[in-house]
Amino acid sequence: MKIAITGKGGVGKTTFSAVLSYLFASDGRRVIAVDADPDANLAQALGIKTDDIKKIRPVADMTDLIEERTGAKPGSVGEIFKLNPKVDDLPEGIGYKMNGITLIVMGKSKSAASGCYCPENVFLRRLLKHLVLERDEVVIVDMEAGIEHLARGTAEAVDAFIVVVEPGQRSIQTADTVKDMAKALGVKKVFAVANKVRNDADMSFVRKNLKNTVLLGALAFNQSLIDADIRGISPFNGAPESVEEVREIKKRLEILNL
Repeated sequence: MKIAITGKGGVGKTTFSAVLSYLFASDGRRVIAVDADPDANLAQALGIKTDDIKKIRPVADMTDLIEERTGAKPGSVGEIFKLNPKVDDLPEGIGYKMNGITLIVMGKSKSAASGCYCPENVFLRRLLKHLVLERDEVVIVDMEAGIEHLARGTAEAVDAFIVVVEPGQRSIQTADTVKDMAKALGVKKVFAVANKVRNDADMSFVRKNLKNTVLLGALAFNQSLIDADIRGISPFNGAPESVEEVREIKKRLEILNL
């Protein structure tokens, strides 16, 4: 299963991505967790220790590797470079492995605009396409609040596109925009997950405003998630109530994708 997760900043998509990764791994599945958000926080949400996080190098910063595989220096303009560089050996070599999960941090080029046709962006897109189209593992992509990393061929191969929302107009507006963008790229299954739900009124607001998007489930507002973040541990280990809520969402997702 290949899952892309997005949503407005601060809605909890990274927390959801981390717990979902652990749940698939606990089923005995091999999982590749991809942090495709330039504001990379998935390592923290997975509970990786700070000293180890400092050692994780984003792919976008691997300038020598990008030049070797594409034939052009990152940041270069007008040079000829490979549009289909070799990447199939990279997950094993550059990923951080823990508890059945391989974490890959994509990063973002410091010199290139997000849509630029340059070696580093072509390389990142090719790597993501390989992970989604050509790998046997469960792949969970924690994305920024949009779908900039997904090209059409990659988006069409995603089994489930999940937008995490919270009760609020701006969050719902972002979800509507992302849904339209995803469908324009050929994504067939777009779902939503509600987070930080405090009461029935919050759930009623979300259901009323989602505009025909299938709601997989909801996570209640949980102080334990905040406490886990403060303690530097994964919510999978520090917030058991939220883990069970994500487990139910996972079950429904698997049923809908049969």
